[in-house]
Amino acid sequence: MSAFDLVVRGGTVVDGTSGALRDADVGVKDGRIAAVGKGLKAGAEEIDAKGLIVTPGFIDVHSHYDGQAIWDDRLQPSTQHGATTVIMGNCGVGFAPCRPKDHDALITLMEGVEDIPGAVMAEGLEWNWESFPQYLDAVSARPRDADIAAFVPHGPVRVYVMGERAIAREAATEDDIAFMRRLVEDGLRAGAVGFSTSRTLAHRTAAGDFTPTYRAAHHELRGVGAALKASPGAAFQMITDWEDLDAEFAALADIVKGAGGKGTFTLLQNDTQPEMWRDVVAHLEAANANGADITAQAIARPIGVLMGLDASMHTFRYRPTYKALAHLPLAEKVARMRNPEVKRQILAEEDEDAHLFIKFLGSRLDRFFALGAVPDYLPSLTDCISARAQSAGRDPFDFLYDVLLKDEGRALIYVPLTNFTDPSGEVIRQMIAHPQTVPALGDGGAHVGTICDASVSTFLLMEWVRNRKEMSLEEAVHRLTKKPATMFRLNDRGVIAPGMKADLNVIDLDNLAISAPRMSYDLPAGGKRLLQGARGYRATVLSGAVTYRDGVATSALPGKLVRGAQAA
Repeated sequence: MSAFDLVVRGGTVVDGTSGALRDADVGVKDGRIAAVGKGLKAGAEEIDAKGLIVTPGFIDVHSHYDGQAIWDDRLQPSTQHGATTVIMGNCGVGFAPCRPKDHDALITLMEGVEDIPGAVMAEGLEWNWESFPQYLDAVSARPRDADIAAFVPHGPVRVYVMGERAIAREAATEDDIAFMRRLVEDGLRAGAVGFSTSRTLAHRTAAGDFTPTYRAAHHELRGVGAALKASPGAAFQMITDWEDLDAEFAALADIVKGAGGKGTFTLLQNDTQPEMWRDVVAHLEAANANGADITAQAIARPIGVLMGLDASMHTFRYRPTYKALAHLPLAEKVARMRNPEVKRQILAEEDEDAHLFIKFLGSRLDRFFALGAVPDYLPSLTDCISARAQSAGRDPFDFLYDVLLKDEGRALIYVPLTNFTDPSGEVIRQMIAHPQTVPALGDGGAHVGTICDASVSTFLLMEWVRNRKEMSLEEAVHRLTKKPATMFRLNDRGVIAPGMKADLNVIDLDNLAISAPRMSYDLPAGGKRLLQGARGYRATVLSGAVTYRDGVATSALPGKLVRGAQAA
């Protein structure tokens, strides 16, 4: 009988603590790390890690797999990039608690906020729950390729308590707030890791309405947030535009300190207020110096929309001649668009009932970049569509039209929305290096036809560690593993040490690369989503079982629902 079930042999261990690298074997037994050292005895299974790095499994703290966790065994694309634990239910949206009469309301909310087609959710969700604890039971019933934990989302809680008054964004009464607090307490006792809310204009329902939680009174947030006392150390997650920075940050800090919990929020730079992020960080530092425990979530590259003929939108999507072709299969659509007369008509037309994104950014070709087979997420402005068209002596929209037809119509245009005011990436570097941030915002499971950012963990290692050498490997791995584990009280993972959960990545850092996103039609009701793999992940291990080899999924599905804090 072998001493170990698995031995990862001869790799360079990056243990997650930010401590020094060391060459060692990692022995696994019964789903736990049993030994770390040189010359371990043979395992029943072995992975040759010579010349490779061995890290703890990554913890993806910002995802939206609330629906996908019901219908899918695989939490891709996050698990294609080393994630072994994911946190869902962010931004105040989800599917529980929910009365049967409100199914459509929550689908409409998720469709608008997170760009998941309503038909996909209508077919894929079983709705064999009403309460949040029942929803967790439904999630727990399916095996998967990662562990999963969840927030109690504010939107469904508000709709459950207030019904149409919530959708109309009426003020909550004291009785409403007390009821919401009890529901959140029930969710926390059942195993939720915290409570989430959204206060941003960017989040709308599919009908274009504000979300039920937009501008919810600070009094309501404090009242509901007091539920965190039911689970000491639980997290309060928020996304907001900081319309009143002082008041909103004060509310966040009060909730966290009053409940003995932890706070986390989205940190971004936008073009309209390029210096506001610095003010937000100053508030973060002051709050933590005053006894709060708050960590900002920062993304390692710009958040960028992907546009294309096979994606959810592109510049010509709302022009009459194109709209008449939109229903066609991609190959037939491309063939028709290559007709010079069709091209002439589309280029000459105005939009009809265009999406807000196209109205405001569809003509900003100075922010459009062809993504290509080797994605460049911090491109030079000299490579934008308008600059390339000028160099070629062509009209920029005519040039864009031809780019969209490349790769048989599968070409994608990358449009950086945030963190690109300074294309050099210096602001991003400062954000992700700040001691009170954690890398996040991959949004796996959401924006399925427009954004594919779950590869940000891979990008962090490629760009900021290997290529630019702006962050040490030890620090980057710490921020992807132990630091988020500590944030969410997942004290059994995030570190390579005896007794810890055997969640591991074996990575060829020198050859690590992100593949181009591709559209896959594998969602319920034939829905489409962007998926993106990577090269260089030689193996991913979850609870001692190999779930991915060289980027290809195995049959192992050891993932479980994580209920609340986990003991070391």
